[in-house]
Amino acid sequence: MITAQQIRVRFAPSPTGYLHIGGARTAFFNWIFAKKFNGKFILRLEDTDKLRSQKEYEDDILESLKWLGLDWDEGPYRQSERMDIYNKYIEELLKAGSAYKCYCKPEDLELQRQSAEKFKQPYKYDRKCLNLTDEQKLQNEKENKAFSLRFKIPVGETIVNDIIRGNVKFDNLLLDDFVIVRSDKIPTYNFCVVVDDALMNITHIIRGEDHLSNTPRQILLYKTLGFELPKFVHIPLILGIDKTRLSKRHGATSVAEYRKKGYLPEAMLNFLVLLGWGYDDKQQIFSIEEVIQKFSLEKVTKNPAVFDNEKLNWLNGLYIRNAQLDRIYKLSLPYFREKKYISEVPSENEEIKLQEIVKLEKDRLKILSQITDYTDFFFTDEIKYEEVALEKYFKNNETAIILENLLTKLRQLENFSKDETEKIARATAEELNIKFAQLVHPVRLAITGRTISAGLFEVMAVLGKGKSCLRIQKAIDIIKNVIPVCIKQ
Repeated sequence: MITAQQIRVRFAPSPTGYLHIGGARTAFFNWIFAKKFNGKFILRLEDTDKLRSQKEYEDDILESLKWLGLDWDEGPYRQSERMDIYNKYIEELLKAGSAYKCYCKPEDLELQRQSAEKFKQPYKYDRKCLNLTDEQKLQNEKENKAFSLRFKIPVGETIVNDIIRGNVKFDNLLLDDFVIVRSDKIPTYNFCVVVDDALMNITHIIRGEDHLSNTPRQILLYKTLGFELPKFVHIPLILGIDKTRLSKRHGATSVAEYRKKGYLPEAMLNFLVLLGWGYDDKQQIFSIEEVIQKFSLEKVTKNPAVFDNEKLNWLNGLYIRNAQLDRIYKLSLPYFREKKYISEVPSENEEIKLQEIVKLEKDRLKILSQITDYTDFFFTDEIKYEEVALEKYFKNNETAIILENLLTKLRQLENFSKDETEKIARATAEELNIKFAQLVHPVRLAITGRTISAGLFEVMAVLGKGKSCLRIQKAIDIIKNVIPVCIKQ
């Protein structure tokens, strides 16, 4: 039975890149688990890679987690600020004979690695420096040779007791004496993570399956340093739709990219939790409260999860439709500004028009950035027409007659509302003894330049009488070859 007071989990990204969607999924699983058992969610930045760690990436990680709503209870801790702590435990290992200095040059080790690859053998350090004589060690000290520190792997077998995968056995003979401190005196990941997790009293380590191979090394460090072992949970990898590991070739991979495209955080979280976990075979939509209530590590699958963009888009569209109009309006403003469709600070009239436009398009959106693609015709007088639609609807003189009849009636309308324009259109179709679609399709093309749009008569009401009539007249002129046509590329 899990006791609430015992639960302490962590998310420990390296600020060497933007927050990856896989990292966000790991953070979310940890966050849910902490919330479910009233535990603590700790954030730690593993920034010991001085060359690759950047403030820009750290800021992105923090901002992305905040955007997703994954608030942390402690941190962010930074490994770069904990060197004195690591040094204490490094000294313990050296005194106990569990670590030793390695003077091998990186280029020599690389040659050994390449040789192993050439003969298709797994590379393993040959323990050359473990077997140095006292005289050799003294000579190296005199020459002030650069060295790294290696952990001495004990003989035997290491068992990783994983909550998802059960017992996973590793023969220690297959593990080489890995480096715990580089020649630049900076401790490595495998060492720091053990010390941090132990001293921060982490009870459950929930992380990606790609870390499973590191776990036996870390367990050996736990035992050698006298630390209590946490429980391990290795969640499945995320693959692209082609069943290869998720990467740039599959599209966006960072949380920031998805945010910029116009995904809602609640849609992203709903999607992420389904990557490797499922409550049952039916339910796909979960509120945060439901996820916290129903989530269990036992229901996390061993199999890789497939990142399906179509499913994400479907979920996002659903959340957009259910969101408050005012929220979607405010979130849409940056896309209108980027296209220069509106002023940096919209006027009152601009705001009224934009709100009407967003209301029209809201239920059609799958991602917010689509809003300008769907509405560009509202912001220009130079309508570009779909070429296929032109051939279908603007190459027939009968269409010009239909449009002329409608236009005459529209010009007489005082109340240019959705209901009144639709009433006039239906009456015109009836008078001409044609199907309503024969009128609607060419009018939609005339007004928007396309064959698919929001409700035609709602669009005309927002566009206004003047512009709507001008566009219908322009369509008539194009059909009669009075003016040239501008084709959408």
